[in-house]
Order: sequence, then C-alpha cells, then structure tokens
Amino acid sequence: MKKATLSIVLLVFITTLVSCGGGSGNQEATAKGFSEIEKEIKSEFGEDAYFTDVNIVYNESIGNIVGVTVTKDPESLKMGQWNQTQGKWTQNSEITLEVPEGTKAADYMYQLGDEISLSKLGELVEKSKKQLEGEKNLDNPTLAIASIIFPKNGDITKTEYLVDLKPETGGTSFQFSYKLNGELIKMDY
Repeated sequence: MKKATLSIVLLVFITTLVSCGGGSGNQEATAKGFSEIEKEIKSEFGEDAYFTDVNIVYNESIGNIVGVTVTKDPESLKMGQWNQTQGKWTQNSEITLEVPEGTKAADYMYQLGDEISLSKLGELVEKSKKQLEGEKNLDNPTLAIASIIFPKNGDITKTEYLVDLKPETGGTSFQFSYKLNGELIKMDY
C-alpha cells in the first residue's frame, strides 16, 4: 500500500513540474504559441493594460524572453519596462512619458487585442519561415526577435510587425516588416 501511495505522490509531483514548465519561455514561434504568451502578459498586467513596446527574443539556452513597456494607467505618464525570463517577471526600469500638450498619453500607446495581437505576430513568424524555406532553401530558420513597432506619433495604422529570423546554423539574419493587416512591407538581409 505504501508503494502505491508513494507512486501516486510521485506521479502528481512530476505532473506538476511538467505543467509548470510550459510558460512563455517554451512557447513555439507560432500563432498559437504567441497567443499563449499574450494570455500570460494579460494575466500579469491586466486585460486593459497599455503598451508602447512588446517583443519576444528567442535565446537557444533559455527559450523566449518576453519584453514589454506597459502601464495600467496611461494618464499617469508612468510606464514600467519588464522582462519575463524562464517564467519570472522582472522590472528593469520605470519610465516617465512626455506627450504634446492637449493630447492624451493613451493616444501614443496600444492594447493587445483584436487590432494588434501577438497571435498575428506569431502567424507572420510562421509565414516568414515558410518564405525563407522556399526562397532561400533554409531548413528550420529560427526566431531571433519578433516585435510590434508602434509609431511615435500614435498613428495606429502605421503599426508594423517585425520578424527577425536566422538560419539554424548561424549566418545572415533575415528581417521582415509587415503592415498591421499582415501585408509584407519589405524583407532585408
């Protein structure tokens, strides 16, 4: 009986360890994986948080590093720069914004949701990988960085998704810029 109880306790412990090991760091660079990262960001900072910067950097040794510049109260003009590495959020700095007189700080920020989403960014990473595999005969290009580039003037229609991929074996990296609707602006290498 003790062996059965010990086996059950051990099984529950291992299951807990495996389920806690998911997190942003282990999400694939896909629409589904980035959607999960967006859920984690919203869980940490709230559904109604405002951002000026969101990026995902892939590091082969530790997985994804998620970086955000975020506030829950745009009109406070205070934002925090945060990174999540291996499941732990750490604040790097606090920023005080200046906005032109007569404007609202929220006009220079965005929220994650339908119009701007990490799911769309992940979809564009997948699209970029396929393009490199087809055009450049690269096997398994890997993510270096994926970002949402929001214009300093607050014109949401000028928002860009940036995808930077590198060959699995190293070498030249490839940068893709996309419009908010997913249309390719340019590819550089």
